[in-house]
Amino acid sequence: GGVQGDPSCQHCCQQPCATLFPVGQVGWFVFQVALLDIDICGPSIPKIMGLEGEQVHQSGSGWSPVYVEENLGVMSVGFLLSSPDDAVIWRGPKKNGLIKQFLRDVDWGEVDYLIVDTPPGTSDEHLSIVQYLSATRIDGAVIVTTPQEVSLQDVRKEINFCRKVKLPIIGVVENMSGFVCPKCKNESQIFPPTTGGAEKMCQNLSVSLLGKVPLDPQIGKSCDSGQSFLAEAPESPATLSYRNIIQRIQEYCEQHHLQEEKIM
Repeated sequence: GGVQGDPSCQHCCQQPCATLFPVGQVGWFVFQVALLDIDICGPSIPKIMGLEGEQVHQSGSGWSPVYVEENLGVMSVGFLLSSPDDAVIWRGPKKNGLIKQFLRDVDWGEVDYLIVDTPPGTSDEHLSIVQYLSATRIDGAVIVTTPQEVSLQDVRKEINFCRKVKLPIIGVVENMSGFVCPKCKNESQIFPPTTGGAEKMCQNLSVSLLGKVPLDPQIGKSCDSGQSFLAEAPESPATLSYRNIIQRIQEYCEQHHLQEEKIM
């Protein structure tokens, strides 16, 4: 099995978890996948995955995750709130306690991949998940940015964080990367990459650029309604980008597992 984190950093909204959404729903359909949302103060996974209003049930073997499909289980603090509008006002120790409980007490069953969605930045949640999973040989982190320097500035910090805690970096995804007109197919830079965008940053920091996802209003609509964007808009340029990114992540993980087997 494999473990991946997503220390995303985005200052605009094409939905914070837009990159995780299609990966969970389409790209991993042959695998048994667990999706863990540790964005304690802003859990958006239940909304994006069409699971709002669902509740976590407890059995003799622990908490049962909420299933989108037979092969995709989800756990989020959002399932524990009486209303999606409730604010979670917790200090670090309480957040850390819940993350540990999610990892220890949730009956995930046998899974091939655990995908962890984190909040932006490098805070308690990131330190906790890296510490608690340190013995599991984490595949790595997928870092999400937008083209603007204000976002890239924070992402550089996240890359440095990953290196300091020895967390491998699978690569960077540039979200909201231009807009392709559905009629004439011309591309416009809505958020101009004034300092070269993710591509230049990845070159400077020797990190892989997994791909660029262009703006598409349908992504926001799909996330709001909990529908699969790839199924709703199969011809969108963003769908092609998502599929390429998914393939690159899968190839990285397969290679990573082969290397581990050789070492063992």
